[in-house]
Amino acid sequence: MKAWPNYSTGSSVYAVRIEQHHRRKTPVGGIMTSYHIIPDIHGHADKLTRLLDRIGWQRTASGWRAPVQGARLAFLGDFIDRGPENGPVLATVRDLIDGGHAVAVMGNHELNAIHYHHFDDDTGQPLRPHSDDNTKQHSSFLNEFPLGSVEAGDWIDWMKTLPLWLDTGAFRMVHACWSPQDIATMVPQAEHAQQGRLPPALIVAAGKDSHPLNDMVETVTKGPEVPLPPGYFFADGGGKRRKHVRHAWWRNDAETWAEGTVSVPDDAILPPGQMPPEAIAMTYDKAEKPVFFGHYWMRGDFLIESENALCLDYSAGRDGPLIAYRFETGDTGLSRDRVIGFD
Repeated sequence: MKAWPNYSTGSSVYAVRIEQHHRRKTPVGGIMTSYHIIPDIHGHADKLTRLLDRIGWQRTASGWRAPVQGARLAFLGDFIDRGPENGPVLATVRDLIDGGHAVAVMGNHELNAIHYHHFDDDTGQPLRPHSDDNTKQHSSFLNEFPLGSVEAGDWIDWMKTLPLWLDTGAFRMVHACWSPQDIATMVPQAEHAQQGRLPPALIVAAGKDSHPLNDMVETVTKGPEVPLPPGYFFADGGGKRRKHVRHAWWRNDAETWAEGTVSVPDDAILPPGQMPPEAIAMTYDKAEKPVFFGHYWMRGDFLIESENALCLDYSAGRDGPLIAYRFETGDTGLSRDRVIGFD
């Protein structure tokens, strides 16, 4: 995951579908393209089933049926871990994608799983260490698909095909951070400029800390962090001392530490004044098209904190709701009225 410097010392199925979307931007016969954008599911098939039913998607003997012509789904990643039904979630998402009804991006839990299940050719060690913490985080998936099993390998291979980002032309989607500089650097490696599907072998190789794409891949899936000045730290929910804070890059006008950080238990522990200039410069530009993301385990009231960037993850992986945002071709802003499932 990228941390700011301590200033104190081509032709995939996704590409085809995105191109089809571009051709439909001017509706033919009055048919509008609409997306329901769905964030982190984390193995909770029951929540996904209820949400799809509420939106109007039906599973039939011949496949999935959309609620209206032109309707599609967009998933923001983190399909696995925490919940008890990883397999049903993965199967549902894959069926929807294979049927041409959905697109999806990779979350950090898929990235972590890929590296947990792959081993370094040079050292023989797993690319993601099998530490107690890492294994516990991945335990619900391992309970269903043990390490080394054929089924686990099949799902890991599928995860490697997921893009890191998508740009539909009308809106963007990424799991944790739309980082223009990192995305621009990775575009030459991707199969299509609008969808960041890297070759599977490259996704695996990026699990090495020394790989040139490591920080970039981790930034878009895990988000950027900013180092706190000397003497500042906080204890996270597990009691671990933290000297870096998550950067709320989507808050366009954020400049101070309190405004520009997230997941800190108490703003009073943050430094006064402005964040480093390089962090402020990374905030999402108001002139850009809307971007949707998950990852950040929001709690409490639903908030639209920016004109054109919206977090949809409200902790469905724990006890929060799994929600969706309906985006229609022609939308230019964000509206609370488009949120489904946050009752």
